Amino acid sequence: MDLRSPRSRVLFVAALTALWIAVAAGRLAYLQLFHYSDYYARAQHQQRLIVDVGASRAEIFDRNMRALAMSVPVDSAFAVPSEMADPGMVARLIAPVLEVPPEEVLARLAGSHSFAWIARKLSPEKAARIAAMNLRGVYFQHEGGRFYPKRELAAHVLGYVDIDEKGLGGIEYLLDDQIRTKPGKMLILADARRRWYDSNSKAPESGTSVILTLDENIQFIAEKELGLAIQQTRAQSGTVIVENPNTGELLAVANWPTFNPNAAKDSSSESRMDRAASALYEPGSVFKIVTLSAAIDQGITTPNEEIDCQNGAIFIAGHRIRDHKAYGLLTVSQVLANSSDVGAIKIGLRLGAPKFYDYIRAFGFGQPTGVDLPGESRGILRRLENWTPISVGSIAMGQEVGVTPLQLISAMSAMANGGLIVRPHVIRALRHGTQMVEPLQPPPRRVISETTAASMRQMLEGVVLKGTGTKAQLVGYTSAGKTGTAQKFDPATGHYSTHQLIASFVGFAPINNPAITILVTLDSAVGAHEGGQVAAPLFKRISEQVLAYMNVPHDIEVSTNLRHAKNKPIHDQDLADVADFNATTIEGLDYARIVDSSPDQSGADAVSQTAEFVEGNGIPAPGLVGRTVREVTEQCMKLGLSPALVGNGVAVGQSPPPGTMIRRGSRISVRFARDVALLNAADGRGSR
Repeated sequence: MDLRSPRSRVLFVAALTALWIAVAAGRLAYLQLFHYSDYYARAQHQQRLIVDVGASRAEIFDRNMRALAMSVPVDSAFAVPSEMADPGMVARLIAPVLEVPPEEVLARLAGSHSFAWIARKLSPEKAARIAAMNLRGVYFQHEGGRFYPKRELAAHVLGYVDIDEKGLGGIEYLLDDQIRTKPGKMLILADARRRWYDSNSKAPESGTSVILTLDENIQFIAEKELGLAIQQTRAQSGTVIVENPNTGELLAVANWPTFNPNAAKDSSSESRMDRAASALYEPGSVFKIVTLSAAIDQGITTPNEEIDCQNGAIFIAGHRIRDHKAYGLLTVSQVLANSSDVGAIKIGLRLGAPKFYDYIRAFGFGQPTGVDLPGESRGILRRLENWTPISVGSIAMGQEVGVTPLQLISAMSAMANGGLIVRPHVIRALRHGTQMVEPLQPPPRRVISETTAASMRQMLEGVVLKGTGTKAQLVGYTSAGKTGTAQKFDPATGHYSTHQLIASFVGFAPINNPAITILVTLDSAVGAHEGGQVAAPLFKRISEQVLAYMNVPHDIEVSTNLRHAKNKPIHDQDLADVADFNATTIEGLDYARIVDSSPDQSGADAVSQTAEFVEGNGIPAPGLVGRTVREVTEQCMKLGLSPALVGNGVAVGQSPPPGTMIRRGSRISVRFARDVALLNAADGRGSR
């Protein structure tokens, strides 16, 4: 081809152009057909960033639909470091607000050019301070923050979450998949120079709400009284459980020490431990309910049979076991009432190891109860073939076996409900949208006959009326139960400690139609330390308040209550015979300030001041006369007052009087009556 001619040159250029177009088109086709997804992914990675935003969590309610845990919107601060002219200066400005070293903030900014979290879930005050700086490259994103409005109330049941809203304890952990949904997404768009220019977010989906069997007011009563007992006895730890013995519903689960789930990271693992489900201890004399009920159920003995307690001593396999008192002849009922170790051992030996072991297993010891709480312990029960010649005697009086509070209250509930083991549970229902689902519960399982259970109820009433549990007698209600004072095993010495003891009381009320079963344990109380001395009075205080709140009818003559209320000053009721409770020393129980009933220096009788009067700031005492027990309780709870309820029926008197300025948390005493004369007198009309 002669390139000197114009036509040749045009053809040559056209050919080159066509070739270039063909090569370019082929390359484009190759990239589009074979490498599209790879290059598209690279572009997306360079030009946009998807960040997970904290997952949403559904609410947790008590049985009356009062919110115990909820998610609230909070601000999180993030940065686009490529937009910052001086990241070091930004770090120095923000660090004091976050109360961290500037180097820590700078390290976060250095982690990425396009996106870096500065601080997650800031308090409104800190978010406002950072926003007021108007720093280039610093932005905010809404996230859901877990909030527990009642602070420490039911903390061990509820559990807590981490910064990413993942459940780490209690119901929050157990039902994490249902409560917590997929996290939201935040899309950040950037230009070719990695400069942020737009963002949008997708909110997290809603989860499944949980309705618990707990009652907020009953839980409050249990925690308040447990904290008071800890303060009074200086015990290392304690547990209170309130259960419906007929259904297994747990109305309250209180543990000490406790923690604030809003700031769980600031608490110790010891305070976050759910002792009700996982704490193991030797039950001591409380376990005699298993020994005696098994023997009675097998027809080996009867409540009226006399047992020779051998002046308080017995030899088993070369070991001498001494009773706490030198008893002679006692009926089986008296063995239980007086908590005779020798009597229980002799009955256990007659029952025999194989049958005894079968009943212990049937009562649920040595295996989980199946409660819907994480971390439940199986307890300790050695296999029958590993029992020693002394094991029957030791276990008969509550040694050589490790139990949890939930196992023990389940056994006592079987005495109350007619001989059935009912699975304890705290989840009442799950709600997603408008759909409500109640978890299936296993059917009750019979462990002793109804006749045996009736005999045990009568015997357990004797413990309260004339045995070791007289301080568990209730005003207006019959009650039954068993005390326990268990020595703790000291690994250092290889023997049982003489001063480290676990005091306990497990009982129910009323006897003929039990509405509640309550377990109380106090670990290593200082001074008075026996179950009948420190645990039984705690059972009494909780029972009287809970039964009144539940409007359970009295099964003791009402006139007895009226005489008690008339003849005893309202400030000196048994409900208030406790020492001053300083809310700052008992973490988390800042709902109430209990009265000071300590004797004065002259040794005179205790005088309780029922409320802390103030001038200026405070709230007026509400007018409660004429209201029912439930109405008074709910009104006081709303105002943050601690009610001391005496009697039943309608309120006829209160102290301090209505309108008196008092502090939140003060105690207010209210007297109730059904007597017409008292009601008329309260209205100023008198009686005719």
